[in-house]
Amino acid sequence: MSLLARYLAGQVLAASAFVLLALLVLFAFFDVMKELGSLGRNNYELGQAAVVVLLGMPGHLFEILPVAALIGSLFALSRLVGNSEYAVMRVSGLSNWRVAGYFAVIGTLLALLVLLFGEYVAPWSEQAAQRYKLSATRSVVAQQFRSGLWVKDGSAFINVREVMPDNTLRGIEIFNFDAAGELGWIRFAGQANWRDNHQDWDLQQVMETRFDTDGIHAVRSEHQEWKSVLTPDILGVLLVAPEQMSARTLWRYIAHLKQNNQSATRYELALWSKSISPFVIPIMMLIAMPFAIRGPRTGGTSSMLFLGILAGLGFHLLSRLFGHLGLLNNWPAPLVAVLPLLIFLAIALAGIRWVDRR
Repeated sequence: MSLLARYLAGQVLAASAFVLLALLVLFAFFDVMKELGSLGRNNYELGQAAVVVLLGMPGHLFEILPVAALIGSLFALSRLVGNSEYAVMRVSGLSNWRVAGYFAVIGTLLALLVLLFGEYVAPWSEQAAQRYKLSATRSVVAQQFRSGLWVKDGSAFINVREVMPDNTLRGIEIFNFDAAGELGWIRFAGQANWRDNHQDWDLQQVMETRFDTDGIHAVRSEHQEWKSVLTPDILGVLLVAPEQMSARTLWRYIAHLKQNNQSATRYELALWSKSISPFVIPIMMLIAMPFAIRGPRTGGTSSMLFLGILAGLGFHLLSRLFGHLGLLNNWPAPLVAVLPLLIFLAIALAGIRWVDRR
């Protein structure tokens, strides 16, 4: 990498890091305000709320880094233009397109780093935050209906009254139907614990009732093994929004939904968006170029920076709009995730070309 490329990268990364830190502090403040409403519930204290807020920071970092890269690139490049450093670079033979290439490389490297971060750090941190808070407030993970949580597993329907933060299940009822759609047996268990070494559940205090041609038979047992599609990974879906899950969890949950003939559109869109969204970073950096380069020469630096930030917010709103339209109209998830990216990439390249020709 040339000296100018390293200098540009240092300026942009330093400004982006400063903006990212400021935004994280702002989001942390909002999270603290949100957690204040839960203080006092089952001895939930300020120190525990602080832990929850800190564990939520990696998820915020994954979301706001594209915005930080946009604002950081705007400030860094406009400062270079204002100090006439950019003019010296241009006179020495550095073209706008070469700068765009540097920005694209820097942004792509950041995107790959964010992709790994969003896959391995942010989902774990978000789940840990939710589990910690549920444990501190002595709450259950999910009770989607008054009767509890319902899951379809092949020919069986599973009802779980309570899911605890440590993945313990309480009040499990399993209704199994045969190929003719008739109820074959009902199994009730007071509690179920996940066994990692066997990859199954240990049902406790089990009562199984079978409906045979020769009558109804009931069998009691203290323990019983149970293999099911309902695993801790699937239960993790109950803790975080689809957009905050890892790609691996989303992939497995989508396969589970399709296997049971259930709609997976929202999770498919979340999977594609999660895989593609980090590559918004180089596009945001390219969008910053026309606004930052043009600003000082027209005497409206502040207004051009403001317009550049609005362009980034416009991308975010357009992506959200396409996401909602995709869910409503059942559009293909790859199209919904990629199209806003391509639109703003075309806008960024057109803006650079326009500035370069001037």
